[in-house]
Amino acid sequence: MTVPDGGSTTADNPPPTRGEWPDDSRAGAVTDVPLLSRTAHDRGHLERLLPDPARGRPVRVLLVDDQRNVPVHEGPHGPALVYDERATYPEGAVYLGEADGVPYAALRAPRPDTVGGQPVSSWTGLRQVGAQLDDLDAGLLSQAIGIIEWHERNRFSPITGAPTTVERAGWAQRDPESGREVFPRTDPAVIMLVHDGGDRCVLGRQAAWPAGRFSILAGFVEPGESAEAAVAREVAEEVGIGVTDIRYVSSQPWPFPQSLMLGYVARATDLDLQIDDDEIEEARWFSRDELRSGTGPQALPPNVSIARHIIDRWVAGEFS
Repeated sequence: MTVPDGGSTTADNPPPTRGEWPDDSRAGAVTDVPLLSRTAHDRGHLERLLPDPARGRPVRVLLVDDQRNVPVHEGPHGPALVYDERATYPEGAVYLGEADGVPYAALRAPRPDTVGGQPVSSWTGLRQVGAQLDDLDAGLLSQAIGIIEWHERNRFSPITGAPTTVERAGWAQRDPESGREVFPRTDPAVIMLVHDGGDRCVLGRQAAWPAGRFSILAGFVEPGESAEAAVAREVAEEVGIGVTDIRYVSSQPWPFPQSLMLGYVARATDLDLQIDDDEIEEARWFSRDELRSGTGPQALPPNVSIARHIIDRWVAGEFS
């Protein structure tokens, strides 16, 4: 399946609406490593910190509403998350880690009128604001969304069906009948730019997307399959061509709901596209000039996504 912006699209995870597509249709300007990293977090001492992750210090809590939106304030240097500073670790929160001596947590909660006495410009989501946040906020937001999604989708034990209890500051659940622990899972998915060895690459479009919206190909890794084998299989399934010279580029967590995107580039062994209508609605070859000038697709993936990261790097000539 083609992945729109670094993550998978399923019945439980619909694609963004037309209003969420970025206006920027030109590629080649963004070559930084994608955001959504956890470089600022330290969860390695979780066992030592439990059962009091805050260790008596105020904890900064990121509130997440039922639409996966969070409070944001527009400051002079761009948007920033608004945290609710609590004197104690709140019941039901998930510990996110510690940065610069400050503990952070996420809490599913209805929208309050104010958040910690701080101004809130809007409540918005990861897709809309992720690319504009600094590394700390972007990492905290992606981590919070991912772990909260996991809890909401796994309220019952996969072993006995019994309601689970939350343990380890939100990073494990326990089946009360069997005593077994259940931990968060991550679904690996591959996302790949296929090029012709020259100046063209393949972009595809799902039927659910607005007309003119294109991205690189992607799909989930199946059981017993390597990531490289998944690249070759997905390309063959979606556009009917073979690939070689499959090379890893980078990865990105994408919590919609719980994917880890593994980015690749690959060279096509034949050029005649045979589109599988069950997978995608449209696929075409686009040249670097078309992507660079904006004369190709009307819309490309947003800057926060690994899809855009790979497209931009290819347009800039990093892959051949």
